Amino acid sequence: MLFNESNMNSLYPLKFHPVFKDKLWGGDKIKTVLGLDYGNLPNCGEAWVISGYSDNVSVVQNGFLQGNDLNELISIYMGDLVGDSVYEQFGDEFPLLLKFIDAHDWLSIQVHPDDELAQKRQMPNGKTEMWYILQADKDAKLITGFKEKIDSETYLKYLIENKLPEILNYETVDAGDVFFLPAGRVHATGPGILLAEIQQSSDATYRIYDWDRIDDAGKKRELHTSDALDAIDYSIPIQPAMPLQKTERQRW
Repeated sequence: MLFNESNMNSLYPLKFHPVFKDKLWGGDKIKTVLGLDYGNLPNCGEAWVISGYSDNVSVVQNGFLQGNDLNELISIYMGDLVGDSVYEQFGDEFPLLLKFIDAHDWLSIQVHPDDELAQKRQMPNGKTEMWYILQADKDAKLITGFKEKIDSETYLKYLIENKLPEILNYETVDAGDVFFLPAGRVHATGPGILLAEIQQSSDATYRIYDWDRIDDAGKKRELHTSDALDAIDYSIPIQPAMPLQKTERQRW
């Protein structure tokens, strides 16, 4: 620990070391567009830039607090760092996880449980998230929800017949677009998209479709078909884009 009585109350702008993740679908935009050096990773799909989650807690890289992790700082500075109401609710764990995501290929189609279901399944909390599009190649698309309201039987029929992508809603994206993804919404990011993700501090993810691809070991990745059935909200409507500014759009 690097704290002492003379500097205990001296907070300053903190910088953290990113945690880089090698992903089957990752690319190189985290380096070429954002200028972050992820070393020799072959396919850097994610940079966790602020995290209090599990064994990926962010570590300070500047100033006298260098070397201390985010949750350690919260335990010392408490509400002075995160606000009194946040500290009262979440204690020493930072409640958000901020990432950069670079999709060179489609991510798996997935869904996240809400807090109630996650806790019923012995997970701390569910996962609601938001995407802010930083850069997008021409005609890049992502998936958010279904084309129309369906039921679990229809969903299973298309899934079993390997036709799930046919009933999903696709959005063509531009830099500046914002997408809110509540827990329960089926979603996926498509190739050519670099985005910032702000989410609950959770890794509760159910993979439901992976485009029939195989990993470097020649195997398909695990799917979570049964677990996802109760997590999916089949009634989420698709709502139109709403203007934020002349150069930005928001889709809820």
